[in-house]
Amino acid sequence: MSSPVYPKMAVIGCGLIGASVILAARASGAVTHVAVADASPAARERVTALGFADLVTADPAEAVKDADLVVFAVPVMAMGEAARAAAPALKTGATVTDVGSVKAAVAEALIEALPKSCFVIPGHPIAGTEQSGPDAGFAELFQNRWVILTPQARDDEPYLDAVQRLRDFWTALGAQVELMDDKHHDLVLAVTSHLPHLIAYTIVGAAADLEGVTRGEVMKYSAGGFRDFTRIAASDPTMWRDVFLSNKDAVLEILGRFTEDLQAMSRAIRWGEGDKLYEHFSRTREIRRGIIAAGQESPEPNFGRDHRPVLEAGDTPDTKAQ
Repeated sequence: MSSPVYPKMAVIGCGLIGASVILAARASGAVTHVAVADASPAARERVTALGFADLVTADPAEAVKDADLVVFAVPVMAMGEAARAAAPALKTGATVTDVGSVKAAVAEALIEALPKSCFVIPGHPIAGTEQSGPDAGFAELFQNRWVILTPQARDDEPYLDAVQRLRDFWTALGAQVELMDDKHHDLVLAVTSHLPHLIAYTIVGAAADLEGVTRGEVMKYSAGGFRDFTRIAASDPTMWRDVFLSNKDAVLEILGRFTEDLQAMSRAIRWGEGDKLYEHFSRTREIRRGIIAAGQESPEPNFGRDHRPVLEAGDTPDTKAQ
């Protein structure tokens, strides 16, 4: 890249995603100067030791001073507080985005907290691992992954230019970019990410509580399916608590449909309806193959740095930074 997309970037909250954004932006030349704000002294210590930020502070306002791009990488329900802390120091014309897994509630919080002189463009990189903290970040995380941007319904030229510039930024990091309505995003992610996590947390908890099966046996004899469930159930609990509370309407709608389908499968098993089971499994198998064909997963596990598996689309764990 001949010149950076943004001369200065500030990242508020430096967990897995925040750190990966910094590393990918550095590697691609998309930014020149990086400032990090994180409420955790331990996280700030690690960011300083890793050396990938020019400024490390506990104060969001200090980090965003003169920043051309501000990325909020904190849990969803902490966005408003973090934005209010940063607002007084934002420069006119700065682009503000985020990496949260819920968009409608985040858009509302950011727009309410931030001055109209900046460009609020919520975003969601659909990538992640079950790891957390600054050490978990790696520059390749966004390669060939989707980033969804949910811009405001505005048609003024400066805002549209800001949207294009943010698209260019994510493209420079190796991602594919899609624009989407924020409420539609939340419904789609309720299907592809939020409900799978809810099921994972529930089934792992049920197995742990099952009478007659010890926790040691659950760990020792975990087959592929249960092993995959435990992987995504290891994601950050603060983030997922915030996701479900912030996207409850879409999650409950999809959960209702899933419950109906599960009851239908239960009846098919009870009454020995093998044809119905086979038809359902065949149809869903083709959907899984379509995910692989779309490049969102390889037939073999897709590994990131240090052989950490890259999770299915929609997983964006972050550490509790605010």
